Amino acid sequence: MTGLRGLYARFETLVHETLKFGAVGGFGVVVNILVFNVCLYQFDLAPVRSSIISTAVAIGVNYIGNRFWAFRHRKSADQRREVVLFLLFSGVGMAIEAGAVAVSHYLLDFTSSKADNIAKYAIGLPLGTLFRFWSYRTWVFTGTLNTEHLDREAARLVEQESTGTRR
Repeated sequence: MTGLRGLYARFETLVHETLKFGAVGGFGVVVNILVFNVCLYQFDLAPVRSSIISTAVAIGVNYIGNRFWAFRHRKSADQRREVVLFLLFSGVGMAIEAGAVAVSHYLLDFTSSKADNIAKYAIGLPLGTLFRFWSYRTWVFTGTLNTEHLDREAARLVEQESTGTRR
């Protein structure tokens, strides 16, 4: 049992970050879908333009959720750097999503709204999300861990990992 407990303690932060990132992202997806389809059907905008607008709105929503909830325990010394990197990597994720729509719509000639939604949400969004999680965790929310949200054992293990020491 101690081995499982130690394993969980070692990965507790990653598990919690992943679950919270997923919840924030899920809410962002709802915003993204609503804005994408409003742009397509209410404003009669082109699919790639609609994808860019909807993703930009979702990026704003996601920054707030990630900074103040999912990664709140990672305190950044330079918030401007964090915002710039967040926007940069979110832009790459946006390009991945819009690229999937563009390839489907313009290259493969799947021009129905159903095909546009499938390209964006079944292909572009999962690929963009994987990229975003990796980049946010690796480059954006890298500040010092605030261990008050972790139990003592997990905090000790996190500290050992960050300093490279083991007992």
